[in-house]
Amino acid sequence: MPLILAGLDVAAMARTGSGKTAAFLVPMLQRLRHRDPGAGIRALILSPTRDLATQTLKFTHQLGKFSDLKTGLIVGGGSMESQFEVLADNPDIIIATPGRFEHILSMVDDLSLRSVEYVVFDEADSLFSLGFAEQLHKILHKLSDTRQTLLFSATMPKALAEFAKAGLRDPQVIRLDLDKKISPDLKLAFFTLRQEEKLAALLYLVRERISSEEQTMIFVSTKYHVEFLNILFREEGLEASLSYGAMDQEARTIHISRFRARKTMLLIVTDVAARGLDIPLLDNVVNWDFPAKPKLFIHRVGRVARQGRTGTAFTFVTSEDMPFLLDLHLFLSKPLRPAPTEEELLKDMDGMNLKINQSLADGETIYGRFPQTILDLCSDGVKEVISGCTDLIALEKPCANAFRLYLKTRAMPSKESVRRAKDLPREGLHPMFRDVLRPDEISAIAFSERLKSFRPKQTILEAEGEAAKSRSSKVMHCFILFP
Repeated sequence: MPLILAGLDVAAMARTGSGKTAAFLVPMLQRLRHRDPGAGIRALILSPTRDLATQTLKFTHQLGKFSDLKTGLIVGGGSMESQFEVLADNPDIIIATPGRFEHILSMVDDLSLRSVEYVVFDEADSLFSLGFAEQLHKILHKLSDTRQTLLFSATMPKALAEFAKAGLRDPQVIRLDLDKKISPDLKLAFFTLRQEEKLAALLYLVRERISSEEQTMIFVSTKYHVEFLNILFREEGLEASLSYGAMDQEARTIHISRFRARKTMLLIVTDVAARGLDIPLLDNVVNWDFPAKPKLFIHRVGRVARQGRTGTAFTFVTSEDMPFLLDLHLFLSKPLRPAPTEEELLKDMDGMNLKINQSLADGETIYGRFPQTILDLCSDGVKEVISGCTDLIALEKPCANAFRLYLKTRAMPSKESVRRAKDLPREGLHPMFRDVLRPDEISAIAFSERLKSFRPKQTILEAEGEAAKSRSSKVMHCFILFP
């Protein structure tokens, strides 16, 4: 704030929940102070999504409660007529999404941005990843050279760094994203399972492991999965809110408002819809699909365990996701180890539990399997619900097609992590489920795992061939003795 108040251009990077919005709103209100209807637009804030723009508008009204400054909102999804009316009122501050704002600029010839003194590119990395680079450059060229420009972001990709060089004058770079990538108060739980077992695992977590008093955000890869999970929860008697990019803006606002008011405790989202959403008291995050980039994982889980609160990030890991898990822990510089197998637990239960607790206390991450008995039990119920719901049946194929497209377009893991993933030892049950299973059940699982890993020296055909030879030999032997 001191650098911004001094009039300098600033490029600031910090994780979600660190106060970036207040960092640019407070100096803006201090600089503009009073309403000036004849001056034109004096401040411009560009946000990547309608939800974030609406949220910023709300914070601006709250912080500027005792100011007479006028603020306008220009976002996609609203009627063009109403937004022309917003501009006709000569607001001091405009909060906008780049696509709609640039479209309006192209339609209104006499709309000048030369009066803008204060420009903010909020969640700038997302502005670029969502494809707004062209619109941003067009808007930039219409601004005065004497403006103060601020860029706030969670990360700094190469394209954004080049944009910052072009748009900011000798910027002061502030990085608060280096020391603590993940809150020390956040528990990380990585569960290995198959793709088709995720529904059962999620329902078990929501019902049995997550308190009904805790708010949970569930990240999925596509809008079809958002709708599928929402209907499934509804069929199971669970009420959820949802948000995705193609969703009607009014509906999104209603759903997010209900979640913020704690009328619902579950929020199902895609990454695009969740960008910049501020849920102050969020308790848990569930990563239904493993994020392809470590920084995306950090952005998701950074919403939990803020301001001294604790929380948990539950992440599902399929065999295809293991290289991404390795990449993440290389990025975090955190040790990663598999949970001890059931045979290891049976040999020294107390010693292994002590070792696990010590590893977790040392900041290591332990990944482990979801109990198969729980998955099998819940899967039967899920199949029954789906088969009896036409809406869920209709969504199964779109979900499968969308997920295939998602897999084709997501970033690839490093080649080194792909190689290392092939050599990883088999993991045991995740430590979280130690209280679920009795010693005799652990023994049964250990026996089952030994059967799975058993590899006979001969194939069935070879064994049958030898058996046939043996029978033939006995027959011949009998024929010789008893002609």
